[in-house]
Amino acid sequence: MRDQRSVAKVAFVGLGAMGLPMAGHLVAAGFEVTGFDLSEEARRRFSSTGGSGSGEIATALWNADIVVTMLPNGKVVRDVLLGGENWRSLKKDALIIDMSSSAPADTKRLAKDLADKGIRLVDAPVSGGTKRAISGSLAIMVGGDAADVEQAEPLLTTMGDKIFKTGPVGSGHAMKAINNYVSGAGVVATMEGVLLGEKFGLEPSIIVDILNASSGRSNTSELKMKQFVLSETFNSGFALGLMAKDIRIASDLASELGINLKSLSTTVDVWEQATKVLGGNADHTEMVKYIAGRLSSGE
Repeated sequence: MRDQRSVAKVAFVGLGAMGLPMAGHLVAAGFEVTGFDLSEEARRRFSSTGGSGSGEIATALWNADIVVTMLPNGKVVRDVLLGGENWRSLKKDALIIDMSSSAPADTKRLAKDLADKGIRLVDAPVSGGTKRAISGSLAIMVGGDAADVEQAEPLLTTMGDKIFKTGPVGSGHAMKAINNYVSGAGVVATMEGVLLGEKFGLEPSIIVDILNASSGRSNTSELKMKQFVLSETFNSGFALGLMAKDIRIASDLASELGINLKSLSTTVDVWEQATKVLGGNADHTEMVKYIAGRLSSGE
């Protein structure tokens, strides 16, 4: 296969907390990248890495071989590509790599609509948060046609160190939603367990140490409790509303498949209620405030 860096012009759409370092890795690897974001500061920071920042989406997409989207949801991705006929700025047979957290059904529809216009799509959502976006060590779940995934792989391996081929288009987004459901359920269970032990009289840091040395160990107990919750810094870099949105995608997927998963229903209710109380922009580790508030009110 040809060296993609020598032939591909890349447009990166979404230079947020994760998108900015991800796009920066592509620049550092030698790709020609134009980055789009509504934030002038984000564009300035991207330009300082050697990329080209643009405040006009059509300009960013102009003559691109590959487009990487890192946006809040699938609706925004659709609006960016199909709104205002923006897709016409792309090269014929361009490849879209949607790394946003989108609903798999929406991704399938978008893939079909783009295919009708001669544009290909793979879904490649990520896990690992801002820290691993900066280090280039994200886990990436990629779904799509095998040839399209192969073309995307040189870019994906620049941004992540664990690339999982999940199947047809939409399967990456399905897997991301499932992962965040399991993660979100673990957040709630771990926080409730620590609050339960604290109520009994146990020291929270000791509870976390024992969980991490025992079968209760989880991503939350290892990487979130002491670092962001017990320290009360609450700055993991992942918003509570985004977690709620991803778990809702998993819940909707279960409904579409006719599966009744009670734990999933309970988990999405907790995250959505917490979002209403704390606000969607709150760090997701602030979930502990919502849980503690429920306990104190006797709910």
